[in-house]
Amino acid sequence: MSDISRAEVCVTACAEIYRDNGEILASAFGTIPAIGVRLARHTFSPDLLLTDGESHLVQGTWAVGGPAEGVVEGWSPFRGIFDLNWTGKRHIVMVPVQIDRFGNVNISAIGDHAKPSVQLVGVRGAPGNTVYHATSYWIAKHSTRTFVPAVDMVSGAGNDRAAAAGTGASRYHDLRKVVTDLAVLDYAPASGAMRLVSVHPGVTVDEVHAATGFDLVVDGEVPLTRLPTDDELALIRDVIDPRNLRDKEVPA
Repeated sequence: MSDISRAEVCVTACAEIYRDNGEILASAFGTIPAIGVRLARHTFSPDLLLTDGESHLVQGTWAVGGPAEGVVEGWSPFRGIFDLNWTGKRHIVMVPVQIDRFGNVNISAIGDHAKPSVQLVGVRGAPGNTVYHATSYWIAKHSTRTFVPAVDMVSGAGNDRAAAAGTGASRYHDLRKVVTDLAVLDYAPASGAMRLVSVHPGVTVDEVHAATGFDLVVDGEVPLTRLPTDDELALIRDVIDPRNLRDKEVPA
């Protein structure tokens, strides 16, 4: 297949977040992560557990934006989510409004906390997610408005704050990947600072730097993000996202 879109590259990168994760609850927020996690389970990570958005764990592969079409294999009521969180049996992809160099994220408010210019959703589950189990992030528009020197409020703990807080926060703290419409990033082991892993086809390293409000760690030559295979493209286009919702999140 040809004419691979930027959105399809992002889907593949989000699927790769879940490679070799084993039998865990995969919670992927955002359209492209939702497509990516279905792709991962259908192909290289078959042990992932997915919910119908409510309380059932469902086998099979179904289209985003529609009802779960598969065999119910388990029940996971809301109270059960906490047991999965506290035991580390979950990997979430969240969508931050701001993120800094060490992975501190803000989903709560923009501006002065006492009188914010924009009120957002609050901290929600971000504190517990970031200190109990694997956490990754999806950002549909990579820009200096999102990648900032310091977040206005810390909703989810980054590597520096978790370390400073002691073992209660750092013992199970596990930030994995950041996927954007331009690149894939992770964190340098020595410093905990954000590192450029790959750039998507058609994007340069300089463009990523220009769209980031802090210095990124770069270890040598930066490769291109891998493209989806023909089989993966068929799954994305015909099975998982036949309505092409992916291009609404990352326009062609």
